[in-house]
Amino acid sequence: MKLAPILASITIVGLVTVTGYPLKNLNPSLFEASAQEMKDATGLSSQQKIDMLIKNKGQFGSGDQLRRFFFGDLEPIAVQPGGAGMVVNLYNKANDVTIAYCATYDVVVAVRKGRINAFMASEVK
Repeated sequence: MKLAPILASITIVGLVTVTGYPLKNLNPSLFEASAQEMKDATGLSSQQKIDMLIKNKGQFGSGDQLRRFFFGDLEPIAVQPGGAGMVVNLYNKANDVTIAYCATYDVVVAVRKGRINAFMASEVK
């Protein structure tokens, strides 16, 4: 009995199993769908998310919504007095919206379209 063909077969099966290559080729839509689900588990459009933040601004939990809706997409652009001390202005480039966030109370205090470096004092009180 020759072992070379058996070892070659086992090696090929092992390599194919480790790389996972055939699984992706069998059903690529399965892998694409799971990637899309991971991008946005809320099922809301960007505008719906912004509208919900506007509706809930100043209320407990709006900071959690902000982090959940725009995880990794916010760029801090300015800090200004307001809220219970300082407010951080966060810009979302994808939606062209600036959100003022008070970390002391973990709430969103203002939302406005465009890149805003400083909100009016009455907006972020």
